[in-house]
Amino acid sequence: MADNEILQMHDLKPAPGANKDRIRVGRGEGSKGKTAGRGAKGQTKRTNVRPGFEGGQLPLYMRLPKLRGFKNPFKVEFQVVNIARLVELFPEGGEVSAEDLVAKGAVRGNAPVKVLGDGELTVAFTLKGVKASASAKAKIEAAGGSVSED
Repeated sequence: MADNEILQMHDLKPAPGANKDRIRVGRGEGSKGKTAGRGAKGQTKRTNVRPGFEGGQLPLYMRLPKLRGFKNPFKVEFQVVNIARLVELFPEGGEVSAEDLVAKGAVRGNAPVKVLGDGELTVAFTLKGVKASASAKAKIEAAGGSVSED
């Protein structure tokens, strides 16, 4: 091709070494063949075996127990706080909401809160936006406080 000729489409060629023939495995000993990516001798080399087949051993899906109950997707998991922890966090008592408990680090802000009755109470608490167990409610009301769930 002379210097003043324009490059034509039919003059283009791939760079040397860019085009290689694919390796045709399993086509004889002289051509990178031999086991053709199937490993050594055995049942799986000769033919396909269905997934989960364990050579006649009782398969895993049959060894495991079948349908033991179910998991309720609508179950509400409460974060629990004991009365002792409430007294520790708010020694002066007063009005306490779920947001106050989150701010103090007693609970996370992603689930409802329930107060349990473990501990002694001397100051009055007004709990808002939390649930309380029967024993906790009794102790809070005996100390002159109240619980509202809204």
